[in-house]
Amino acid sequence: MLRYIIKRLAYSILIILGVVVLTFLLFRVAAGDPAAAVLGKNPSPQEVEDLRTELGADLPMIYGKWRKTEAFTATDFTNMRELPGVTFPKEVEWCEEGIKLNQQKVIFNRNFGIGKVHQSCQIFFKGNLDVLGQQYSSPADWSEITVDISPEVKNLELSGGNDSIVKNVTFFRQQRSPFNSQLFRSLEEIISFKKTFPYISFLNFGRTIITREPIRAILWRGVGPSLCLMIPIFIGELVLGIVLALLATVYKGCWIDRTVVMFSIAGMSISYLVFIIFGQWYLGYYFNWFPVWGWGTLAHLTLPVLIGIASGLGGGVRFYRTVFVNELNREYLRTAAAKGCSSFKIYGGHLLRNAAIPIITRASAIIPFLFTGSLLLETFFGIPGLGYLGVDALNNSDLQLLKALVIVSAALFVGINMLADIAYAWADPRIRLDK
Repeated sequence: MLRYIIKRLAYSILIILGVVVLTFLLFRVAAGDPAAAVLGKNPSPQEVEDLRTELGADLPMIYGKWRKTEAFTATDFTNMRELPGVTFPKEVEWCEEGIKLNQQKVIFNRNFGIGKVHQSCQIFFKGNLDVLGQQYSSPADWSEITVDISPEVKNLELSGGNDSIVKNVTFFRQQRSPFNSQLFRSLEEIISFKKTFPYISFLNFGRTIITREPIRAILWRGVGPSLCLMIPIFIGELVLGIVLALLATVYKGCWIDRTVVMFSIAGMSISYLVFIIFGQWYLGYYFNWFPVWGWGTLAHLTLPVLIGIASGLGGGVRFYRTVFVNELNREYLRTAAAKGCSSFKIYGGHLLRNAAIPIITRASAIIPFLFTGSLLLETFFGIPGLGYLGVDALNNSDLQLLKALVIVSAALFVGINMLADIAYAWADPRIRLDK
């Protein structure tokens, strides 16, 4: 058993690392620059620089010696006409491909100083170009050049001939380690090493973009309400589903069985939102039995727990009944009945024990659906759990908190699946996990 657990833990680490890489690609590549979403319109270059540095958004993607900087204003001349930090001594000509120099100058003014750190710029151009006294030529096709900029340079001047066109200019500053990248920064958020005790730290997601609170503290604050909601729903749905399925199995073919099946199919056909709206309107507003918003007392949890159990009960009863009916014709049940065992022992002992494997599989599989359902319940009932935090982070474009919730939920699912495999061995002695 111990050998199996160690092996599964190793597999789980690899799975979580894969989730981290996928999350990195989605939130770093697809989401774009977080500074544009957080700082709004017309932020100062220094504010953009500070936020990107804190979030690591200016780092190279995987490996590199240079990181982006706003010490000079990066420009794309194909869609910009008024550029802060860029001056034109004389009138210039614009075209779809960029800006035509025509013996004119383009001056990039330094926005702020960054000490003695060396910088560079990448220029995409065609024709002849003069940068800091150095001549560059690309007469036919487009070329990209990299020019080093010393810390003493205050203004960067570009000039060129009549046929010279500049498309875009991007600026970078040198960093100490080429391994300081966005990918490694994402991995360090899962596990990092320190020089002081305990020398290792997990789940350091930094701070939220909006409130600047530590994400770890926010997660701990949201775990309690989510567990208070999910655990009663999970236990209630599991116990009631098994009891009703056993009742339908005992009276198979009778009106009790048909009634249970009819209501279970009806429950499976109704949307989760319908249960929530029905419960809030009739049980909350119309009859005034339960509060419909807030957190802090048992009364605030009763209605969402009942809705969560009711919405998932139909599928559970339908599944468990099918499993139990398939076990009815097995030899061990006929043998137990021939020996004179009571119905309680036949159904509650032998049948339930031998159907434990599919029950465990079903119980472990509904965890993701409980997480999704709690997201809706917490949002509609104002319960400050992880689901509510996720919706709030999505509305505020807080990518740091969203990324943390994705990784934590993935770790939860991996752990639940490992516990389910261990439960298989407990339920069926024929299953050997050490092989």
